[in-house]
Amino acid sequence: MAKYFGTNGVRGLFNELTPDLALKLAMAIGVFFKRGKILLARDARLTGECLKHAVVAGLQSVGCEVVDLDFAPAPTAEFMIKKLKADGLIIITASHNPPEWNALKVVDGKGVTISWERGEEIERMMGNVAPAEWDKVIPAKTYDRSIEEHIAAIGKLINGDEIRKRKLKLVLDCGNGMSALIAPKLFEELGCEISIINGKVDGHFPGRPSEPTEVNVAVLMQEVRSKGADAGIAWDGDADRVIFVDDLGRFVIGDKVLALCVLWKLGKQKGDIAITVSTSKAAEDIAQKAGNKTLYTKIGAPYLSQEIAKGHAIIAGEEVGGVIWPEISLAKDGFLTAAKMVEMICKKPLSAWLKDIPQYFNVKTKIEAKNEEEKNKIVQRVRSEMKKRKLKTMEIDGVRADLDDSWVICRPSGTENYVRVFAEAKTEEKAKELLEEWKKIAEGK
Repeated sequence: MAKYFGTNGVRGLFNELTPDLALKLAMAIGVFFKRGKILLARDARLTGECLKHAVVAGLQSVGCEVVDLDFAPAPTAEFMIKKLKADGLIIITASHNPPEWNALKVVDGKGVTISWERGEEIERMMGNVAPAEWDKVIPAKTYDRSIEEHIAAIGKLINGDEIRKRKLKLVLDCGNGMSALIAPKLFEELGCEISIINGKVDGHFPGRPSEPTEVNVAVLMQEVRSKGADAGIAWDGDADRVIFVDDLGRFVIGDKVLALCVLWKLGKQKGDIAITVSTSKAAEDIAQKAGNKTLYTKIGAPYLSQEIAKGHAIIAGEEVGGVIWPEISLAKDGFLTAAKMVEMICKKPLSAWLKDIPQYFNVKTKIEAKNEEEKNKIVQRVRSEMKKRKLKTMEIDGVRADLDDSWVICRPSGTENYVRVFAEAKTEEKAKELLEEWKKIAEGK
């Protein structure tokens, strides 16, 4: 049986994720969701419209009621699941990947993203799906109010009056992605003075690569400094990830965005937090200090949404700047996260807030492997050494060892022929030492 689902949906280049494959996947997804009401959204990638027609045809052919949201950020589409009482959602987006990539991201009626484990059931159905009777094929509908409704919902979850009083100066880098449909309007309505970079939606991503790394948002950092802005904000292509630039023009990595959100949330409400095993210990330290537990998950949005759906955690997130606020949905919502951070900045500058979170340094590398067997051997070498040293380990996703004020993890990539090794410590020098030590162990040197 062919394997199509990765960590978060089915992803590939256009010669891999073809319209033919999209149609077959959509038919199986439609049956997986009991031929019910399925929402469909997409970003502006050039292959998106073509894949959209294939997905609509596949869903209709098995008798699904298709509601087309058309262009919509991923968190907006996921917010609409509950609002429209849908049985499932397909988003045609490759998120932070380059423009030649695309993907089908699948979410169930409870708002939980379909992982590769659940995706296997969909894969087994492919090629064995009976079409609906001719008179059970339902015309697709369009719904054009999702963006306005998402903005309105965010407005109810923040202190808009306080933000309007402060009249903060913000620079928004929309990266030519879906955030351009919401971010400018959201922050204008909140009375902020905004400047916009890469504000035109364009599937070529001409302004910068879709992923908001420090290198990719250099112009944003410069603009924040030159304009004397209170903050800069940048999103990835589908706007589930968000990073900040502080009032001093410094890049604020996603791990720190999450830690600040945890600090803010736990200051107002008691509860557990959920984070992936590769997320900075800063969030756990903050939770522990507040008397709350940290629940660890595998790496990837599906596992965070699965965990928070259980109802124990009040906030969840991962190191790339994706934060889940269950009061709005089980999606990583780059807009509510940005609005909450702006609400924090009303109290004191972002540079001052950053002094309130524990300081950690995270470094990463990857080791090439020929196949799954070799990936497993590499991870096993690390696991054996950790056990030999009697280290405290966690085997949720690969193997992680927690040391004094530091940790190291070795895990196989779910989509590529690599094994990844991450290390974190209180100093950059210590993190690099740990990484080098455990990389050599992984390589058998």
